[in-house]
Amino acid sequence: MKYQELLDTWLNNAVEDTDLIEELNSVKSEEDQVIDRFYRELEFGTGGLRGVIGAGTNRMNIYTICKATQGIAQYLNDTVKNASVAIAYDSRIKSDLFARKAAEVFAGNGIKVYIYKELMPTPMLSFAVRRLNCDAGVVVTASHNPSKYNGYKVYGNDGCQLTLEASEYVLGIIETVDIFTGVKKADFDTAVADGLIRFIEEDTVEAYLTEVEKRSINTEILKSSDMKVIYTPLNGTGNKPVRAILDKIGIKNVTIVKEQELPDGNFPTCPFPNPEIRQVFECAIELAKDIQPDLLLATDPDCDRVGIAVLHQGEFILMSGNEVGAMLLDYVLRERTANGTLPKNPIAVKTIVTTDIAALIAKKYNCEIIDVLTGFKFIGEQIGLLEAKGEEDRFVFGYEESYGYLAGSYVRDKDAVVASMLICEMAAFYKKQNKTLIDVMNGLYSEFGMFRHTQLNVTCEGMSGMARMAEIMTELKSISPAQIGGLKVLSIVDYDASTQKDIVTGEVKPIDLPKSNVISFKLENDGGSIVRPSGTEPKIKIYITAKAQTAEIATEISEKIAADTKKLMGV
Repeated sequence: MKYQELLDTWLNNAVEDTDLIEELNSVKSEEDQVIDRFYRELEFGTGGLRGVIGAGTNRMNIYTICKATQGIAQYLNDTVKNASVAIAYDSRIKSDLFARKAAEVFAGNGIKVYIYKELMPTPMLSFAVRRLNCDAGVVVTASHNPSKYNGYKVYGNDGCQLTLEASEYVLGIIETVDIFTGVKKADFDTAVADGLIRFIEEDTVEAYLTEVEKRSINTEILKSSDMKVIYTPLNGTGNKPVRAILDKIGIKNVTIVKEQELPDGNFPTCPFPNPEIRQVFECAIELAKDIQPDLLLATDPDCDRVGIAVLHQGEFILMSGNEVGAMLLDYVLRERTANGTLPKNPIAVKTIVTTDIAALIAKKYNCEIIDVLTGFKFIGEQIGLLEAKGEEDRFVFGYEESYGYLAGSYVRDKDAVVASMLICEMAAFYKKQNKTLIDVMNGLYSEFGMFRHTQLNVTCEGMSGMARMAEIMTELKSISPAQIGGLKVLSIVDYDASTQKDIVTGEVKPIDLPKSNVISFKLENDGGSIVRPSGTEPKIKIYITAKAQTAEIATEISEKIAADTKKLMGV
């Protein structure tokens, strides 16, 4: 069907949301705008859906949401009896509407729905799936993307994001569903009255907070630390649960950034609500002139990622996800060893693009470190494997460089609520020793070496962008450079082919990880360059690692590796 015919079909059928009709009428004479909305369907993958909010098959709207939900509903009815599903949503534009429509489709397919009464963090969806013994879960969120985006993440009965096999099964069904005539729906209020849709009660929220609080290690220290924190939920879901958990563990001196306190999907003071960037801390830094806190804390809109800025020698310094994760790992292992709560044969899990300083820290405490593919679901899968053996208590910590952390097995996704608690506790612990977290990280660098990590993005937007991304990855997999950034290439790992090639000997060995479109160049002196397409955005990500005796030298090496990697990619 040609784009104009698709446009006409939508104008005649997308009448349930008048915003969509208005949008289509406003662009129908602009060919490039029409093509952009209809040249493809939003891709349903292991991360579910994510895209710009608007009209068309290449947009997030009630029709693309309902079509995907119909696929999941049929998958559940094909694979389990008396299926049930949990639903959560964040503060983004139309998140509540999308969640409600998804609930109607599940109910229309005879599936029992448990839905939160108000917006909730993503980890609380993972928790609800497990606590309520649901067969699946859905959370409507686009994480830290700008306000024009929304998304739809799907979880299995283990509380992890849907597996590749299940995603492919669901996709096969979705492709057969007519977006306007192939979806079964029930009326929301009628389904509530019939008991097919039920609201998740407060006891589930309290049970979650209780599980989070159990992960505190040195709560007594907090009562006398006089810890001062400025917190911003970035107009998202963290406001209530983060404040509640900090209060529970005794951190009473918490000031909230008023401009970013209440839910607002437009993110008026933080157009890129990403705790990795300094801009989201600007309001907090201004507020800090009067408050003079020890720590600035920011959670992203769905509260699964957290970033911090630390007051050090009169200046607020942002710390990276790699650094915060390394400090938390060291803190958890050392303090649980000290108080006798570290399990026998402990395990920590990180992603392949996360700092290798973690392996050195883990070794110090005789903790096994497991590397998994990018995506926190792979960390969750490792917890599930331990659970199957009755050994989930061996899992002590998991993290990824993109500001996601988890302590404990009560959820199977990154959790900014527990991470916020542990970060504040850790900062208070070191404050009692007259140390800032900058001092602590510098101590780890002195002990294990100065690691410098850099992430670059190559944007490939539009219809041609997808093809360009594929070309770049294909070309990279066909070359074997002798050096990158002046460092010898020791091996090349092709995660799509599941192989590792030793450049010195030419030997090729298999690797035991799921296939993924990722290429990794391992360099001498613990350097490295990893390239992968984003699973949620139209860009290729490059992860650079350099190690040296000083920060200046490590930065210089990192810049050389980055420049050579971009040359290899032809960008």
